[in-house]
Amino acid sequence: MSWSDLAEIIGKLRSPEGCPWDRKQTHESLKRYLLEETYELFEAIDEKDDDAIKDELGDVLLQVLLHAEIARETGAFSIDDVIENLSEKMIRRHPHVFTEALNLETPEQVVKTWDAIKKSEEHLAQRVSVLDGVPSVFPALMRAEKIQMRAAKVGFDWDEAPDVVEKIEEELGELKEAMAKGSQAELEDELGDLLFATVNLSRFIDVDPEFALEGATAKFSKRFHLVEAYAKEEGVDLKDLNLDELNLLWDRAKDQLRKNPQA
Repeated sequence: MSWSDLAEIIGKLRSPEGCPWDRKQTHESLKRYLLEETYELFEAIDEKDDDAIKDELGDVLLQVLLHAEIARETGAFSIDDVIENLSEKMIRRHPHVFTEALNLETPEQVVKTWDAIKKSEEHLAQRVSVLDGVPSVFPALMRAEKIQMRAAKVGFDWDEAPDVVEKIEEELGELKEAMAKGSQAELEDELGDLLFATVNLSRFIDVDPEFALEGATAKFSKRFHLVEAYAKEEGVDLKDLNLDELNLLWDRAKDQLRKNPQA
């Protein structure tokens, strides 16, 4: 099948003779599905499952085509317009590839040129603040990182990673003070500052905070499942164990996964 065949299938699904579910969808109602499909694609990539990646990419593409078909029905734009716009943007933002005007040899040079070209584009040139354009609906860690990166581009940033570590220690101290006072509003404020500073550190050590937290959560889950399994083997209920006993099972799980990561 060709691209046009796929677009025709989506058009059929949205037609009066098509699928009631597909006909009912709007840009707004589809938002959650695009997010879900994206996270399922992430999982397939993490599992290095090529068949699953292929399948999930198709599901993401389906969402793109549905949005384009909804827009075509109202006369706003079509999938052809989406493709044309993307093609023009890729050529415009990669002059070092499609013209002989520039010779960029490093990723850093490419990013700098990309940003300069973006600033010259009409709809982006109207932005007032360097922070404009970072979606408020981003996950909190991702939005914090993007905001910090925008500020860093105009020089508002730390000099070195140890400076950020010092800031984290300062924020942790302020959080401890808030804990002593017991004000819930102050606790939330200080914890937010600590998390924000930690995201700053992630940039300096070149670690994606969203993926780092995702990995830490997965690691905890894997260990905890082993703890549950050990408790079941011993015929005990986790709720009946004290903290020392739980920690013994936890250390056992850590040792097991250290020796056999696939356990």
